[in-house]
Amino acid sequence: MNSAALLNDSDRFFGLSKHLRLVTVFLASLLLCVTAMAKPNPQDDPPKFVQDVADELLVVLKSDPQVRQQNVARINEVVEQYIMPYVDFERTTRLAAGKYWRQATPEQRQALSEAFKNTLIRTYSGALTKVDNGTNMEVLPYRAEADAKDVVVRSNVVQGANTQPIRVDYRLRLEPEGWRIYDLNVENVWLIQNYRNQFAQEINRSGIDGLIAALNQRNSQN
Repeated sequence: MNSAALLNDSDRFFGLSKHLRLVTVFLASLLLCVTAMAKPNPQDDPPKFVQDVADELLVVLKSDPQVRQQNVARINEVVEQYIMPYVDFERTTRLAAGKYWRQATPEQRQALSEAFKNTLIRTYSGALTKVDNGTNMEVLPYRAEADAKDVVVRSNVVQGANTQPIRVDYRLRLEPEGWRIYDLNVENVWLIQNYRNQFAQEINRSGIDGLIAALNQRNSQN
């Protein structure tokens, strides 16, 4: 091989190496951004806690190509890792089931909670895939008594400079381990209230097992 050919090959090699180094630095920067960010602390004041949960989630959603490609398995992983640790999902399911929760066996309660969680992931996964670099959440001014044990944190989700913000509110309850989110309001529709009537109708028609089966059937269709 002559010197010119060797030089060209060398240029291509070092050009590729430089490209790989830049990609590596970029990915490392994203990783450091996630790991260096303060982990949400349930002992913090509710507005800071909710903002930290949202910020951590947004960093992951913006940097994860599998989420953008609507990879359901990856979306499930993100929800489990970055949302569920801060949610009292048993309380959410219990309130949605209402009086029927007391009639359910422990096994039915567990099965219903799992089926309901998968339903919500399926319902909201479309919204998660629409997160882009222009998406941000801003917590609005917070008002609550100093000793309040059940509070609402209001926020606006902004998709871009020229879009209307989406109103999203979080209801939290103070537990021994700190604040836990248990209800969500998107554009004046509370999650628990929205599902309570649907649950009651299905249980009256086919019982708690019928509700679990109906939720699982809908979940399997996507």
